[in-house]
Amino acid sequence: MRWSRTIQTVDVHCAGEIGRVITGGVLNVPGVTMAEKLHHLNTVDDSLRRWLCSEPRSGPVGSFCLLVPACDPRADVGFIVLQPDQAHAMSGSNAMCATTALLETGMIRMVEPTSMVTFDTAAGLVVATATCRDGKVVKVTLDMPPAFVVQQDAVIETAEWGPVRYDLCFGGVFYALVDVDQIGLAIAPENARELATIGVDLRSRIAAVEPALHPVVPALNGLAYVMFRSNEADGTLRTCTTMRPGRADRSPCGTGSNSSMASRYARGLARPGDVVVSRSIIGGEFVTEFVEETTVGRYRATRNRVSGQSWIYGVSQIGLDPSDPFPTGFTLSDTWGG
Repeated sequence: MRWSRTIQTVDVHCAGEIGRVITGGVLNVPGVTMAEKLHHLNTVDDSLRRWLCSEPRSGPVGSFCLLVPACDPRADVGFIVLQPDQAHAMSGSNAMCATTALLETGMIRMVEPTSMVTFDTAAGLVVATATCRDGKVVKVTLDMPPAFVVQQDAVIETAEWGPVRYDLCFGGVFYALVDVDQIGLAIAPENARELATIGVDLRSRIAAVEPALHPVVPALNGLAYVMFRSNEADGTLRTCTTMRPGRADRSPCGTGSNSSMASRYARGLARPGDVVVSRSIIGGEFVTEFVEETTVGRYRATRNRVSGQSWIYGVSQIGLDPSDPFPTGFTLSDTWGG
């Protein structure tokens, strides 16, 4: 066996959503700030992401958590999320996976009952507070990036569903939040394929007319996802974030839950101290707490905490044979959609 490159990962899932945490094989990424590193991965050299996230080494389900030296001296580690479509600044479920991997493998010393990990992200510092018991991380609470609404009740005209209203929000990445009843479906496992296909289609249509500009950090520009939502009879928020190339997030979605609290705040439906439970398409739950009001540029914003749990299920080593005919992977529409 002869490999020209190797990567080690701790494989974790958060409420069913896979986050493979890279613990060896990548020393750093060019850039003085995490925003510059994100920009480099998305516009200069995306070979690492394509190598890891494409077939035959991976597939459209799940993410890789890239850990690099922090740029901000207040942080323990830099954090970027590699997904099949691009590199992203932040993900709540993946930050929970990374926290669990770092503490349960001893890369950062676990202290019971509470351990802290501070991530440097392109969206700002994210502090993870881990509740630990008997060597296990039983809960991770993330102090999320400030969340805000850019447009409320924006409309995209469609031939299939008529005018579809959405809130354009930022919660670490940009979301279009869409009430699912507008497309005539319920957020349920049997509808996952349709929801994913429609959500990705709507995301493409909205992105074509909405630049989704961040007021402070240009590297954060651009619509990432459509998240469908509905209100459950027990008061929880049912969520389904739809992700390119065409799948449903298995978790309740941390940055989406963060965005949803900002949407509620913009409508006068939330105030500091409020707590909302988000429930995923497969029944996993996150808890979002509205901590305080703030601002980002000219936007009124919320500071929120999102809590959930992750589980390690494996340890992997991924290698590249120099004679491999697919050094940066490939995609086919039978698996990856259009």
